Amino acid sequence: MKLIYPVVCGLAIMLAATGCNNHKPYQVTQLPSSTGNPSDTNPNTIPPENNAQGQNENSGIQTASLEEFENMLEDRAALAADTVHFAYDSAAIRKTEHSNLEAVAAALNSNPSTKLLIEGNCDERGTEEYNRSLGERRALAAREALSKLGIDPNRIRTISYGKDKPADPGHDASAWAKNRRDDFVLLHPKTGV
Repeated sequence: MKLIYPVVCGLAIMLAATGCNNHKPYQVTQLPSSTGNPSDTNPNTIPPENNAQGQNENSGIQTASLEEFENMLEDRAALAADTVHFAYDSAAIRKTEHSNLEAVAAALNSNPSTKLLIEGNCDERGTEEYNRSLGERRALAAREALSKLGIDPNRIRTISYGKDKPADPGHDASAWAKNRRDDFVLLHPKTGV
């Protein structure tokens, strides 16, 4: 019995230490491959920071550097009404949500100096890892749809919050439907910088 207690404590400490994940606040993401399937790309692929053109060597897609998105002013209210919602366990954009994407594209087209942050979100069901991945696929799907509407993907960054930022804290179907979403944050350059 005296040996079991230290062994169990040691295993618990080891599991706790290895189970913690560090999540980066922003993940650089690429457009899905030409097959149109967002799951074809690895959402954790980060292009080399020292690549002057910002070209991802894995996909060949031009990507703006993270520095271009830093220190921009966030305008969450501008596109709050254009949130895109998703079906359960899906990253497919429904036809009923296309008008929201068109409104986002119009806002970006009206001011070429703005950029966009797409925040992918999920409901509370599922593991943290699964929901992070699903939120990323949802953000990528919106990015791809906006590129098809003529928006330069270099103006768009995506991030997945998984289930960490619910729009509705409830634990029922109504709350879950509100939480399966992409939020759009309009980014304005700081004046005088």
